[in-house]
Amino acid sequence: MLYAIDLVAVSVLVFGLYFPRHRRRDLVVAYLGVNVGVLAVAGSLSSGTVGAGLGLGLFGVLSIIRLRSTELDQHEVAYYFSALALGIIGPLGGGAVWLAPALMALILVVMFLGDHPRLFRGYRRQVLVLDSATTDEVALVAHLEQVLGARVHAVCVERVDLVNETTVVEVRYSRARSVAGTRVAAAAGARP
Repeated sequence: MLYAIDLVAVSVLVFGLYFPRHRRRDLVVAYLGVNVGVLAVAGSLSSGTVGAGLGLGLFGVLSIIRLRSTELDQHEVAYYFSALALGIIGPLGGGAVWLAPALMALILVVMFLGDHPRLFRGYRRQVLVLDSATTDEVALVAHLEQVLGARVHAVCVERVDLVNETTVVEVRYSRARSVAGTRVAAAAGARP
């Protein structure tokens, strides 16, 4: 029964939450494969003589190696570990009958809320390459606010190239609603 609940839960996670919000087809396969693989391994170890802790520890090491082999955004890592957790909870969900389904539901609710498009929707992060070598952080923030038309919250200079006159910077910023509304109105007014 818990195996079926796991399959429903991972389907909701992948097809109900992740794919409609992020549209990365390659990770759909990864999340489903990780979940079913962990479900199979945990299910076989829970009834075998090998300790479940040892098996899950080995699988955890393999998962970390997998995460290091390709660049994933932090929200994609969260979905990855949610798929792992759902696969582990199914076969190893001892205790009360309601506990494993409740924990699976909790994971889905947290992912639904934490990755909701309306949550902090004005906040952004970008890596920009500027066509000037800027070492003064105050001037850099002012320039970025002008370029982005947004309020800059944090700046991390990754590289300054004084020869080629470039600056690579990671910037975290938020767009004010009035700025976005002004741009939309200006764009609409500029059309013939």
